[in-house]
Order: sequence, then structure tokens, then C-alpha cells
Amino acid sequence: MSATATAFMMVAAQQLLLGIGWWIAATLMRTARTAALYWGAFAVLTGLSLMLFMLGIQHSDELLRALGNIAAVLAVLALQHGVRCFFDVPSLWAAQTVWLAVCLAASVIGFREHHAAWRVGVISALLALVNFAIAWDLRSLAGSRMNPRWGLVLALPIATGGVLFAARAVRAALSPQTVAAEVAADSALNIGSALLYLALTLVFQLTLVSLMMSRLVLDLRRLARRDPLTGLLNRRAIDEALDDEVQRSRRLGSVFSVLMIDVDHFKVLNDREGHAAGDRALQHLATLMSAQTREIDRLGRWGGEEFVMLLPGASHDAAMAMAERLRERAACVPLIWNDTPCPMTISIGVAQWRGEADGMVQMLARADAALYRAKARGRNCCEVEQAPLS
Repeated sequence: MSATATAFMMVAAQQLLLGIGWWIAATLMRTARTAALYWGAFAVLTGLSLMLFMLGIQHSDELLRALGNIAAVLAVLALQHGVRCFFDVPSLWAAQTVWLAVCLAASVIGFREHHAAWRVGVISALLALVNFAIAWDLRSLAGSRMNPRWGLVLALPIATGGVLFAARAVRAALSPQTVAAEVAADSALNIGSALLYLALTLVFQLTLVSLMMSRLVLDLRRLARRDPLTGLLNRRAIDEALDDEVQRSRRLGSVFSVLMIDVDHFKVLNDREGHAAGDRALQHLATLMSAQTREIDRLGRWGGEEFVMLLPGASHDAAMAMAERLRERAACVPLIWNDTPCPMTISIGVAQWRGEADGMVQMLARADAALYRAKARGRNCCEVEQAPLS
């Protein structure tokens, strides 16, 4: 093989190995598995396109070259699918169908020798367009959802690839008589392009790996703050939220309240229907209460059948209104277990921040005492903390 073909075959081998690595990784992942599969397809199709294209040049086979062009376009479309799946954004199916149709048409027309430059120009322009679209997605999505620097780092390699493809398209338009021969020539320019593409794809694959690792780290942090049964904040996370709100209130002099919530007769339900029913009841109540919260409120599972809700900016009156809404919602929407309604009620204690001298432990203790008074009243009711002695 020529030096150019050898260089491009090295890139193809690299891409095939990276694609296999992505597919192996996808079998081990729980999150972003679909994105990893698409990225594996991108790498494999990229390697396949280079191999087909080089074989087509070596054997003067236009069919192999056309198949290589099609594989290259499918590769970048798979990359775009993976990026949008990773960020849970709908794929551009309509646009991608049009792009693929243009690729097929250009490949068919390019079978004629005097249309080869037209094929090179159209396919290169199409690859540049998709590369720029992917770079834009990475810049905007990663920048807004993760870190602005991430967006720039991820977009740069793929945008550079877009610039190279765009330059090839411009070359095809300005010099159609020589561009097809230049693509197949054994030249220093093509060897350099192959090595540059090898470096760019390796850097880009490493940035995709880093992106995946950052997602895994964020997921682990989120799971460390969430109750595995209900999906609400766990006790550690709600403690941190309460402590942050105390510090903020001390600085700004603002008011806030907490609700201590307990499920009535939960042990009876557990003993009568089993622990599976008890778990489902906690999930049911967590869903009902979450639907009533504001964006700034924080709801967490305190332990067992107890929940805590933090209400920033809420006084006694606003907190009692929220407590009554939660109580009424729980009473009105029973748990359905084994096709049978199981009525459930909750009791709630309310406490308000009393100023700079107040503490989180004291505030929770007052809310807990109010909760016990609600239980003593017969349950399914709300009680506010007792006023301090004068």
C-alpha cells in the first residue's frame, strides 16, 4: 500500500478499536448506555469508511468509494444521535433523513467520472455541515447543563473537523478538475491530513470519555443525596439544606418554616399488607407531596415513615396552609394496593424560624413536638409549634 493508504488504515484501525471499546463499556453502564452505543457506532463506521475509501482508491472501484462516503455520513449522524441522547434532547430525524438522501444521491451521481468532483464537494460540504451542527450541540448543551468550559473543549475538535471538510468542499468547487485526483494521490498533504485526523479523533474520543465520566460522577453525587426508595432527599441532604437555610436567614434576616410529617398507622399497614405495601405507600405519599411543593421548597425522607419539608420564606400562616394542602391531598387520594383502595392519612407539625438565636436542632424539636400533639389529637391533622413563653 502507498504511504497515504497506510496512514489512513492506521486511523481506521484506531477507530475500530475505539468503537469496540465503547460497545464493551455500554454493556457495563446503566446511565448513558444508548449514547455509548451510538458513539461506538460512530467510531466503527468512521473506521469502515476509511477502509472502504482506501480500498476503492487502491482498486479503482467507485462502488467502494461511494460506500465509504455513505459510511462516513452515517458515522457523523450516529455521533449526533449519541450527543443528543446523552443530553436527553430529541434527535433531528427529519434533517438527518434529508442529509442521508443527499449523500446517497451524490454517491450515485458520482459514479460517473466527470461527476467525481461534484461528489467530493457535496459529501465534504455535508460532513462539514453535520460536524458544525454537532459542535453547536456540544457547545450549547454541555455549556448550559454542565460547565461552559466543557462546551468549548468538546466542540473544538469536531468544529476543527468541520473546517477541514469545508475546506475540501471549497477546493472541489474552485478546482473540480484536480480535486478528485488529489483525494487519491499519495502526497504529503494527504498523509498529513490522515495524521491530523488521527490526532483530532483521538482527542475527541478522549473528551467523550471525560464527558461520560463527569456524568457518572454527577449521578453518584445525586444518588448519594437521594433516598433510594422514594427518590426524595435523604436525611443527610435535607440536613444540609436546613443548615444552608439557617445560615442564609441569619445573614438576611429572612423567615422560613419546616414541616415534620408522619404517616398515620403505618405499622398497621405494614403488618396487614406486608412491607411491599408499606414501601409502595411511602412512594405514593412522596409523589403526592412532591406535586404540591414550590420550586424552592425541599422535601426529604427523615427516616422510616417520617418526612421533613423546608419552606423558605414561609411564615406560620403560609406553612400551615401548605400543611393543610398536603394533609387533604393524602386523605383524598388513597393508595391502590392489589386493586383495593387503602386510605392513608398524615399528621404534620409546623415550626418557624425564630431569629438569629434559633438553631436547626431546636427548630426541628419544636416541629416534632407539634407533630406529637397532632397525633394526640387523633391524627390526620396539623399542629403549629407552641408560642414561646414571655
